[in-house]
Amino acid sequence: MDNRLPWPEYFMRITHQVAERATCTRRKVGAIAVKDKRILATGYNGSPSDISHCADIGCLRESLGIPSGQRHELCRGLHAEQNVIIQAAVHGIKLQGCEIYCTTQPCLICTKMLINTGVTAVYYAESYPDELSEAMFKEAGVKFELLQFDI
Repeated sequence: MDNRLPWPEYFMRITHQVAERATCTRRKVGAIAVKDKRILATGYNGSPSDISHCADIGCLRESLGIPSGQRHELCRGLHAEQNVIIQAAVHGIKLQGCEIYCTTQPCLICTKMLINTGVTAVYYAESYPDELSEAMFKEAGVKFELLQFDI
């Protein structure tokens, strides 16, 4: 009998480890791009390279009392999904046909970016209050599924 973790759980566990690198003071999010059972790129939420992290200097949105999910333009950080896309691009990796694993459901902006990369599926471990995101994935024919495991 095979006692190994099923592939989806294996990848989601790795995604949670990637999230531990996050420098956001509000939420730690990780994402990975997988194709043919191989991890092609990883990303976590945090500031761009060579820019101070909120974990070091504080969060502007937090200091202004801005609720989660609002006024993203004031955030100095990138989302985990955006960083997956960027890392793949920097290393010349196509995400077309990939599956994306995220610790949190992608926001609408990340949803649109992921759809345009040609991913075939998005799996997430925690919901985010964004019904339009789910509707867009469905309309685009991208599999969108909540995966929950004891991690």
